[in-house]
Amino acid sequence: MPERVATTDPEGVDFGWVMQVTFVLTILVGAPVVALLSTQAALPDWPSRVSFAIRVGAPVWVLTGLCVYLYARWRDGEE
Repeated sequence: MPERVATTDPEGVDFGWVMQVTFVLTILVGAPVVALLSTQAALPDWPSRVSFAIRVGAPVWVLTGLCVYLYARWRDGEE
């Protein structure tokens, strides 16, 4: 049986895991945050809605990614 192509043995932080967890947590955390904040903003047309979602979602994505990376680095230091 040949070895699977998708196997990895990362040293240090596993960036694949960081990206996957960031994606999932950003959807789970970011969607409710954007929806909650959108109730307080006037969004009359689609371009303003898209712009609002990007302006609010981008910082959520960056903060989530940084937190997940720092968590992974901290966990890697314990091993």
